[in-house]
Amino acid sequence: MGGSRRSVWTVLLLGLLLLGLPTSHAASPAPPVVSRCVLDGTVDAGSRAFLVDCVRRAHEAGHQALLVRLDTPGGELESTRDIVRAFLGARVPVLVWVGPSGARAGSAGVFITLASHLAAMAPGTNIGAAHPVVGLTGQDPEAAGGKEMARKIENDAVAFVESIAKQRGRNVEWAIRAVRQSESVPAEKALALNVIEHVSPTQESFLEWAHGRSVTVGDSPVTLRTANAQLVELRPSFSQRFLHALAQPAVVYILFLLAGLGLAIELTHPGLFVPGLIGVVCIVLALLASSALPVRAGAIVLLLLGVALLVAELFITSGLLGAAGLGLLVLGGVFLVDRFDPEWFLDTPLHVPLRTMLPTAVFVAGAAVFLAFRAAETRRKPQLAGDAGLVGELGQVLDTVSPSGGEVFVHGERWAAVSSIPLPAGARVVVRRVEGLTLFVDEVKS
Repeated sequence: MGGSRRSVWTVLLLGLLLLGLPTSHAASPAPPVVSRCVLDGTVDAGSRAFLVDCVRRAHEAGHQALLVRLDTPGGELESTRDIVRAFLGARVPVLVWVGPSGARAGSAGVFITLASHLAAMAPGTNIGAAHPVVGLTGQDPEAAGGKEMARKIENDAVAFVESIAKQRGRNVEWAIRAVRQSESVPAEKALALNVIEHVSPTQESFLEWAHGRSVTVGDSPVTLRTANAQLVELRPSFSQRFLHALAQPAVVYILFLLAGLGLAIELTHPGLFVPGLIGVVCIVLALLASSALPVRAGAIVLLLLGVALLVAELFITSGLLGAAGLGLLVLGGVFLVDRFDPEWFLDTPLHVPLRTMLPTAVFVAGAAVFLAFRAAETRRKPQLAGDAGLVGELGQVLDTVSPSGGEVFVHGERWAAVSSIPLPAGARVVVRRVEGLTLFVDEVKS
C-alpha cells in the first residue's frame, strides 16, 4: 500500500516538474523555405521551360514562395506568354526581384514582372521599353511591315499587358505607355507609379519586407512567411541550359559555318569521317538553335554558298572564289537574324556581333586558303601511290629476270618483272614502267 502511494506521488511530482519547465526550451519552429531561380538573358524556349518548371517545383515542394531574380532585355513573345500564364495560374506566391544594380526588365521582361504577385527592383535598375522593336536594325514595325501590321502587333501587345496589370492591381496606364511609347523608368519611379511594390538592394531584404503581407493565390488570400527564409536554388536541367545557350545569334552563325566546312571537307576528302561527323552534329545543333531565334532561311543559304565557294577555291585556286566566299559569309551573318519578327520583344535588337562575325569568317576563309595551298603543294609532288608511284623506284632481283619473266623486290613487295636482258639474282634494278601487275625493269649500273 505504501509502495503504491509513493508511486502516485512520484508520478505527480514528475508531472509538476514537466509543467514547470520554461517554454524557452521548446523546439523553435523551422525557418520558412523559399525557392529561388534566375532568368538571365533573353526569354527563349530554354528559359521558358525553366521558369514554368520552377513554378511547378516550388508548389510541389510546398515552399512559401518562388523568388525569381530577373535581368533580361526581353525575348520571344510566345515564350513570354507561357511564363506569364504560369505565373498568373501559380498555386504558390511568385515574387520577382529585378537585380542586382545594373539589371533591367526590358520589353518582354515587363510582362513577366507585372505578372508576379509582388515585384521589387534594386536601385540602379530599370523597367520598360516594351514596344515591339525587333530585328537587326531595331526597326519599328510600321517601317518594316506596314501600318496595318504595326497596329495589329501593338494592339495585341497592349491588350496582353493591360490584362496582366489589371489582374495584379498595377498601373494599367503606365503598362500601356510602356508598349505604345516604349516608356522606361528607373526603380524609384517604378515604385512611385505603382509598377512595383518595393525598392530593395538585395533579395534578402525584399523577402524581409514581403514577410507578413497578403497576396491572392488562385482565389484565396495567402500571408507570406519569408523573413529569414532559407533559399533553395532551383537550377535548370541540362536540356534547358543547353537550349538557352544555343539561342544566341553568334552561336547559330558559328554552328552553320562549322557545319558547312565539315561537310565540305568530308565531300572533298572522303573517308576522313571526323569532319563529316562534326558537320552533321553542328548542322543539327544549328537547326535546333534556329527554332528558338528569328533566323532568315536566305541568310543560311548565303552562309552555305559562301562555304561552297571557299571549297571550290581548293581546286581552282583563283583567289576570286575565295574572296566571294568570304563576302558571302559576312553578308549571311549580317542578315542572319530577321529584321522584323513580331514574335520578339527586345529593347536591343538581335544580331551577330561584328567582333564575332568578322574573325570567324576570316578564320574559315584562312583555313580554306591554307588547305588550297597544301593541296597545290601536294599536286606538285611526285605521285607515290598506284602504278605511277612505282616508276623510278629501286629494287632487287629475287629470281633471275629475263625477257620471259622473273621476280623482283620493290617498295617492300614481291613483283613479277621482265627485263630486256637477263639479270641475275641480287642485281639492283630500277622500274621503268608498269603494265598490269608486271614491272619492266633495267639494271642499275654501279
